[in-house]
Amino acid sequence: MKSVVSFLLVGMLILCTELPAGNAWSCPPVRITCALHNPPNRCLTDWGCPRYKKCCQSFCGKRCISRPSPFPI
Repeated sequence: MKSVVSFLLVGMLILCTELPAGNAWSCPPVRITCALHNPPNRCLTDWGCPRYKKCCQSFCGKRCISRPSPFPI
């Protein structure tokens, strides 16, 4: 019985660590593609970006972007 309870607790811990935080956001869609065959990337992952920025695909390679405004002006 103890092994079942410990297994469930470990499973819950794994699920909680993999869930995104409340401030998670996704990259905006890219509608235009670059004419370069191998465009340069300014970042590879979110870890390569400053705080509160995310590494996203842009029209020509990846770059760090800020969270888009929820209300477009």
